[in-house]
Amino acid sequence: MTDRTCVIQGAMYVITGFWPIVSMASFERVTGPKRDDWLVRTVGALTMAIGSGLLRSRREPGHARPFGLGAAVAFASVDIVGFATRRLGPVYLLDAAAECAIAVGWLISSPAARFRPRPRP
Repeated sequence: MTDRTCVIQGAMYVITGFWPIVSMASFERVTGPKRDDWLVRTVGALTMAIGSGLLRSRREPGHARPFGLGAAVAFASVDIVGFATRRLGPVYLLDAAAECAIAVGWLISSPAARFRPRPRP
């Protein structure tokens, strides 16, 4: 389960992080207008970096667990608070739901995978 969680979260982060970098216009059409494009692109680049690390860690997901779980909780929290304070649109609740599902994936993963890295091939 944890290796699948690494791949799902990693791929989601790479794709969603890349999106505002390559097409801010389409990103804003879906998520709403932004004040600071440079900040959106910075968060996108950092999201891609996290995603790339998770994809790279899929063979040793026990090491990735704290980062994957922490990132999912952080992004979900920002989405929920941003929506609650009316700074972010409803589309961010979809992201919050996906982040919560990923967090659950990390939490229900097998204890062996969580605490012991897999042997290298």
